[in-house]
Amino acid sequence: MTPAAPAPGERRLSLPPVPRRTVLATGALAGAAALTSASFVDDSARAAYSSPYFLHGVASGDPLAHRVLLWTRVTPEPGATPGSGRGPAVTVRYEVSTDTRFRHLVTSGTVRTDASADHTVKVDAWGLQPGRWYYYRFVHRGVASPVGRTRSAPDYASVPERVRFGVVSCANLQAGYFHAYRHLAARSDLDAILHLGDYVYEYGPGEYGMGPDDVDVRTHVPAREMTTLTDYRQRHAQYKQDPDLQWLHSKYPFIVTWDDHESTNDAWRDGAENHQPATEDTWERRRARAHRAYDEWMPVRMSSTTALGDGTRLFRSLRFGRLAELSMLDLRSYRDEQAAYPIVDATVSRPDRTITGREQMDWLKRAVASREVQWKLVGNPVMIAPVTFAQLPTALLDPVNDVTGLLPRDGSPYNVDQWDGYTDDRRELFTHIRDQGIRDTVFVTGDIHSGWAADLPYDVATYPLGRSAGVELVCSSVTSNNLKDILAARPRTASLGVESVIKLANRHVKYLDFDSHGYSVLDVTSARVQMDWFVTGARDQRNAGSTWATSFQTLAGTNTLRRASAPVGGN
Repeated sequence: MTPAAPAPGERRLSLPPVPRRTVLATGALAGAAALTSASFVDDSARAAYSSPYFLHGVASGDPLAHRVLLWTRVTPEPGATPGSGRGPAVTVRYEVSTDTRFRHLVTSGTVRTDASADHTVKVDAWGLQPGRWYYYRFVHRGVASPVGRTRSAPDYASVPERVRFGVVSCANLQAGYFHAYRHLAARSDLDAILHLGDYVYEYGPGEYGMGPDDVDVRTHVPAREMTTLTDYRQRHAQYKQDPDLQWLHSKYPFIVTWDDHESTNDAWRDGAENHQPATEDTWERRRARAHRAYDEWMPVRMSSTTALGDGTRLFRSLRFGRLAELSMLDLRSYRDEQAAYPIVDATVSRPDRTITGREQMDWLKRAVASREVQWKLVGNPVMIAPVTFAQLPTALLDPVNDVTGLLPRDGSPYNVDQWDGYTDDRRELFTHIRDQGIRDTVFVTGDIHSGWAADLPYDVATYPLGRSAGVELVCSSVTSNNLKDILAARPRTASLGVESVIKLANRHVKYLDFDSHGYSVLDVTSARVQMDWFVTGARDQRNAGSTWATSFQTLAGTNTLRRASAPVGGN
């Protein structure tokens, strides 16, 4: 939504932040007779909040140096439920302050929303100072939303000491509780959250739940696979009512991209594995509905704006001073259909097949070639590191393929839904990195429900004798099934042999964990980038704990990984 013009007398001040407080007491709005305001509690003992108007919490996202996107959903009357198409148009006020009592407003305004936007509110809050914490809230009929905390990005010309992100992906509500969100929210040392896709899942009850029997720890709403706009809106609304996700959204700004389950499984440009045109309408209409609901319900700028319906471009870059630039990819909207099995299929290497699309590839090549920032971080929905089982030196493969065209140039791929199924795009990008002498490129990846750390060799067969284009750090899933779950095996038993075979055949893979669920923390300094992996407990237990598993880092200028002895930071 586009903010309304400032009302007479509204304050648009630019004040330095004051020390953060942990509790917001009841305050008063100028012109309002009474204002009920929620508490901002900065620990796991946060108070429960209930309001008839703000049932889905608050969120912020896509932080820039002088503005941050703010989000909420207002329920103007009991019948105006998500996806219902019911309820009047309403005006919602937003406020941004340097203190939790909202005595020092930095910016404020009003936004109009109605059923056509599912009563969601998105606004760019301008006039912020770079690299500062702020508090924000929304007000409707004198009642305030929960209070959110957000942070602007550092100034473009600055060199911050560090930037630290929480990293998550693949959060299937039916497969368990969102412990990862709760443990990240309990931290006080992060700058933002990277969500690398599969924020919601499309399946109905009894489909893709916990373990081999697809047990529903919690049941999806609506109780069917989502295909209509109403379905997608209701599913987003259900996820936004999860208390752990609400807490994390209120604590830190999110930087998000989608993978496939925000629409449906194994999506590509003109279809998806889990889409049946005969009974589920055309793919174009279904995808448009999924994208519309995502635009409404996520704290993200589509096509660089907060306005709804003005475009679906999701790939974008965010700067964190001269220390790092984060390029978020969309690897579903422009890709060709996945190659068919059997997997030893030269289709994966055809130069006319793409996972990025031409425009996004050219944009990404410019981003990683930037001389204005040190670290080139890439938010990558699917894995880019080659994972193969039939390595031959490129010098031998090329002559064979000149005659037969039978073998993928990078060997037999592990998963053709990843970059392994589109090797010409990967080769073009890696060749660009090599030819331009680019250093300090780090791909941060989700999707694969397992933890990985890998170098990115130019030639898999000869590595480690050859050089690396950068490194890849892959977070595990929040709840979605991994190999252990599918096999119904005890942790660190059946998976160990598979992990050993993969690492033996792929010497660039430094770490692999097929068993664990959890989250990661990515810490960026001028000296190195480090990722810490944390493992959470049983998915069907509401208050499961979290333990540190391992850490890997890449030193500046090396383009390779090494193990780190301890995790960074803490509360």
